[in-house]
Amino acid sequence: MGQFTIRVYGIMMNDRKQVLVSDEYIRGGYYTKFPGGGLEFGEGTLECVIREWKEELNQEVEVVEHIYTTDFFQISAFDDVNQIISIYYLVRPVSAFVAPLLEKPFGFTIPEGVTEVEGVRWVDWDEFSAESVTLPIDKVLAGIVKTKYR
Repeated sequence: MGQFTIRVYGIMMNDRKQVLVSDEYIRGGYYTKFPGGGLEFGEGTLECVIREWKEELNQEVEVVEHIYTTDFFQISAFDDVNQIISIYYLVRPVSAFVAPLLEKPFGFTIPEGVTEVEGVRWVDWDEFSAESVTLPIDKVLAGIVKTKYR
């Protein structure tokens, strides 16, 4: 019997109207997604997105507003057992942005034996679209962001 996995993501745009994306090498695959991660038991979704940004980017953020929650069935990209529910929030920095930036998509080195590597980069608004990200729910969200924040 399948289970649910809840993922919580933050969407950040800078003053140059660029959108932050995370390029990740996970289990032999390359994925471009939004910064965030899995909801832990006992944690609220707002706590989750704040924690994930601190863990992944050393970035303090505050949540501005809810953007979208998955409203269709999506099986996990990593197994055929878990149904994914993703929640997306618009976030803004409350500390200086210090995360190292990639200069190009997947512009990182994968050390021998490492199964996960990630880095972030800004995507210009005019180039940002559903094609900018890999996962199906993120593609839906990209379309919503382009419409909502023109």
